[in-house]
Amino acid sequence: MSIMQYSYGADQPAHCSDEEWRLRIQLAHCYRLVDYLGWTEMIFNHISARLPGAEHHYLVNPFALNYNEVTPANLLKVGLDGQLVEPSDYKANPAGFALHSAIHGVRDDLHCVIHTHTTPISAVTMKKSGFEHNDFYGAQLFGRIGYHDFEGITLFADEKERMLSSLGQKHILVLRNHGVAVCERDIQRAFFLLWTVQRAAEIQAAGRAMGGEDVQLADEVRQKCADLTQQLIRNDGFAVIFFEAIVRKMLKAQRLV
Repeated sequence: MSIMQYSYGADQPAHCSDEEWRLRIQLAHCYRLVDYLGWTEMIFNHISARLPGAEHHYLVNPFALNYNEVTPANLLKVGLDGQLVEPSDYKANPAGFALHSAIHGVRDDLHCVIHTHTTPISAVTMKKSGFEHNDFYGAQLFGRIGYHDFEGITLFADEKERMLSSLGQKHILVLRNHGVAVCERDIQRAFFLLWTVQRAAEIQAAGRAMGGEDVQLADEVRQKCADLTQQLIRNDGFAVIFFEAIVRKMLKAQRLV
């Protein structure tokens, strides 16, 4: 059995299409990868994946479960209003809907949204300068980040338009003094982007802790780095290979395969 068919013991429901089940497996892998890498915030935060169709339904984690308890079968299917489309024993966390439904409702090019606030990412969001672009990973993010001022917990619908305005046509939304949301056309690309943002934050935090002056990269070098990365990501195989490699590593480390 391919690792991308591994469903953590869950069976495909009779009413679930093969296309939706594949997406559910990928999203369950993504949740468990975030847990495996230590990027979770207990039961909080969200990863969402939009389902095909004009309804803009999307999948999200059941509130109260740890990320390593998420399976393809227990993921919630919700509408843009945050209401369950199918019955579940679980509820959804309302803090996720303002951000995720806003993006899924407007940006048809973005089908996966991952929100985290790891320690290095949250530390960077506190700085007025935000993400710097003077290291290998930070340079890949040049020109790709929108910044949104902190308004408290993202619970309220009236903040949606402001968050969308802050994101614009970019793929990374820094929620100042809070965390980050990365958005891409599929789960594999979104995970790769999150990994890049996390590495950039880790290196920036480590660099700030050291003495000495940083070497500043020219904007044209930063842009070249960002453009080359996007050329790789536009190749469907690159993000898939990366995603499947780390899923294999996780499953083997946990002796699940």
